[in-house]
Amino acid sequence: MPPFLELFDVAFVQRALVAGTLVAVICAVVGTWVVLRGMAFLGEAMAHGMLPGIAVATLVGAPPLLGAAVSAAAMSTGIGMLQRRGRISADTGIGLLFVASLALGVIIVSASRSFATDATAILFGDILATTTGDILTLAVVAIITLVAACLGHRAFVALTFDPRQAQLLGLRPRAAQVLLVALVTVAVVAAYQSVGSLLVVGMLLGPVVAAGQWTGRIPTTAALAAVIGTVSVALGLLISWHTSTAAGATIAFVAICSGAVSTLAHRLFVRPERNS
Repeated sequence: MPPFLELFDVAFVQRALVAGTLVAVICAVVGTWVVLRGMAFLGEAMAHGMLPGIAVATLVGAPPLLGAAVSAAAMSTGIGMLQRRGRISADTGIGLLFVASLALGVIIVSASRSFATDATAILFGDILATTTGDILTLAVVAIITLVAACLGHRAFVALTFDPRQAQLLGLRPRAAQVLLVALVTVAVVAAYQSVGSLLVVGMLLGPVVAAGQWTGRIPTTAALAAVIGTVSVALGLLISWHTSTAAGATIAFVAICSGAVSTLAHRLFVRPERNS
C-alpha cells in the first residue's frame, strides 16, 4: 500500500471508514428525497434541534446518541403539530423551533464549565472515536432506511409530484410526509457521530446534488450519491490525517465540494457534446 494510504491500516480509521460508508448510504437515500421535496431547511433545523438533547445527555452521563434521538423526535413532533394546526406556515414553524432548539442547546452548553471538549464533538462530530457498537447501530439504521424507502417509494413519488393524485390513488400523502420526516430525523441522528450537528446537512445534500448532475432517475441518483458520499468520507479522512484537520468537518467539506465539482464537470464535458 502506498505510504499516503497507510492510515487505512489503522483500526480506528477502518472503523471510521465503515461507519462513514453506512452514513453515506443512509444520507444518500434520504437526501435524494430531501432535495426533490425541497426539505433542506427541515434537515438543517432537525440537525440543530438535536443540540439540547445531546447536551443534556452528556451532562447526565447518558449516551449522546440517545439524547440526539429524543431531541430530534421532539423537534419532529413539534413540526408536525404546527403543520396540522395550520395557523402559521411550515417554514415559519420550522424556523421558530430551529432557533428555539439551537438557543436552548447553547444555553445548556454555556451553563456548564466542563463542556469545552464535548462541545467540539457535539458540533463537529468525532468519527475517529467510532466503536464496533456504533457500526452495528448504523448498519441496523441503514437497513431500516432502505426498507422504509423501498416500501414508501410510490407514495413518496406521488407526494413529490402530485399530492392530490396521491390522495385519489389512496397513497395517504399525509402518512407519507410523516414517514419522510421520520427518515430525515433518523438520517440526521445517524450522521451525528460522524460529522456533528452543524455539518449533517453537508452529507445529506452534497452527494445528492453531485449525483443529480448525471442522472434523473430516483433510484440511480440515490445509488450514485451513496458512492460519492463514500468517496467523500475516504477522501475526507485522508486529507484530515495528513493535514491534521478535524475529520468530521473535512468530510462534510469534501461532500459539499463534490456537488460543485460534479456540476463543473457536467458543464465542461456533457454540454459541449450536446452542442456539437
